[in-house]
Amino acid sequence: MNVASGNTKVGFIGLGIMGQAMAGHILDAGYELHVYNRTRSKAQDLIDGGAIWHDTAGDVAAASDVIITIVGYPKDVEDTYLAAGGILDRAKSGSVFIDMTTSSPTLAAEIAEKAARKGIASLDAPVSGGDVGAKAGKLSIMVGGSEDAFKAVRPLLELMGENIVYHGGAGAGQHTKMCNQIAIAATMLAMSESLAYAKASGLDTRRVLSSIGTGAASSFLLNVLGPRILDGDYAPGFYIHHFIKDMSIAIAEAERMKLDLPALALAKKLYDKVAADGYGEEGTQAIFRAYDN
Repeated sequence: MNVASGNTKVGFIGLGIMGQAMAGHILDAGYELHVYNRTRSKAQDLIDGGAIWHDTAGDVAAASDVIITIVGYPKDVEDTYLAAGGILDRAKSGSVFIDMTTSSPTLAAEIAEKAARKGIASLDAPVSGGDVGAKAGKLSIMVGGSEDAFKAVRPLLELMGENIVYHGGAGAGQHTKMCNQIAIAATMLAMSESLAYAKASGLDTRRVLSSIGTGAASSFLLNVLGPRILDGDYAPGFYIHHFIKDMSIAIAEAERMKLDLPALALAKKLYDKVAADGYGEEGTQAIFRAYDN
């Protein structure tokens, strides 16, 4: 497949915080872009810019050569791809699926197997980088599935991401994203506990961040989300309820592999509490609420 902008029709399904920006990069590059989202208003800026609206995900698939999805939960992925009249039913042979949702590795393998029977390649390509990375086109993209399909659509992925790595067969991208989320979960707790300690000890918390943010503790979470916490800014770059979903997937996969991950289990317990307190629509940095008494 030649994915030059002049001859490739791209479908994009799921226009949330990240999806809008990701689809915008594709549209800006000159591709014919077909879009669907459950809430049409979230697609309006893209439509105004020349994107073609469709009333169903299946309609997008029928009109596109490459179909990209980034929806909410594994059940949303399953319904979008496998339900009657959905993407798999309507897509034509020779097209390529790219699911960029953080979802189940097992489901990714199932979609790839069923797609292959129709002559369709399917990639699982979850991303990391949040709203900041999506807007800048600098996401980290972790890819599993057909290596030939990956090579064919890489120019599209490069419009959305900067660090793009192929990890192996179907499901490998999702497994890699689980590694990412496990690392974030533990680091979020460590960062929050560090700031809670600084605050309790009477230190100037911003000065603490400026000091430890360039040493061994340096991280995106500390240097980007840390200041947001100190500002009381819990606006979502990535929703808590979506992160709980990701941790649940990782825990289930770890249990299947008979792997004990106590830090992940603790992080999920604390995030569950923050969500139960009414903060599930806030950003992941709102875990600090569990420590800010």
